[in-house]
Amino acid sequence: MIVVAGEALIDLVPQGPGALASLRPALGGGPYNTAVALGRLGSPTAFCSRVSSDAFGEALLDGLRAAGVDVSGVQRGDEPTTLAVATIDTHGSAAYSFYVDGTADRLFAAPAALPAGTRAVSFGTCSLVLEPGASAYEELMRAAAGQGVFTALDPNIRAGLIPDADAYRARFLKWLPSVTLLKLSEEDARWLGGTPREWLAAGPSAVVITRGGDGLTVLTRDGAEYSVPGEKADVVDTIGAGDTVNAALLHGLAAQDALSPAALAGLDAGGWTRLLRFAARAAAITCSRAGAEPPYAHELDG
Repeated sequence: MIVVAGEALIDLVPQGPGALASLRPALGGGPYNTAVALGRLGSPTAFCSRVSSDAFGEALLDGLRAAGVDVSGVQRGDEPTTLAVATIDTHGSAAYSFYVDGTADRLFAAPAALPAGTRAVSFGTCSLVLEPGASAYEELMRAAAGQGVFTALDPNIRAGLIPDADAYRARFLKWLPSVTLLKLSEEDARWLGGTPREWLAAGPSAVVITRGGDGLTVLTRDGAEYSVPGEKADVVDTIGAGDTVNAALLHGLAAQDALSPAALAGLDAGGWTRLLRFAARAAAITCSRAGAEPPYAHELDG
């Protein structure tokens, strides 16, 4: 079982260029997209979050169920669902503004225990920013790491949600001793400051950097570095691409029986290259269609 912990929200996706383009509601949120992608790839997956009991919340849970994701541990609340309004530039890249005050996912409480058979827990995005839920997710991350469970972190920076950048950067560094695999984009890395080597020294076994169409690079604690190019795609937008990479990495590591800190540290050049190519291919498929629509396993066969 891979557990994905974090927010589920509604993306309002523009149907054309410009600030006044028509908006289409779509199921989203970085952790939500990661859970759906894992389910579509065939990994046993559970979602750990707090979701509204409104119509949007019901639709979010239906989307998880359709992907085969276990939602039995999802907390519910009467507060509204978080909304994220996207704008798309001429290259298909998305920027977001958020409506988060008084929403259901902010009131997440850390569960007493993880589901039986949990091999990995994935964290990231808004859920690690918005209090009081952020502290509860942090508590869960530390507890999982303390039990020897593989932990993955994608900070997926949304700068507009972070009131004190320096405080967030300091908090990020405090998470690293509890992180097995750190994945982030080049843009996030620049915003956070520091270097992958400095982050590796603080705890993770590996750091994966995504470089958009230029591909992915992994740096490991033992000094190795491997890169693969991006896969060609007719880009519609990049919504959900990084979340698809998260899922592909975790799914691929499970396939190589490498969902443990020790196994990850022992992955060789061939193992990393196969994994990164798989993630690049999955992300390219997501970019080729509108919104966060990660691929199914059969689309990646071969």
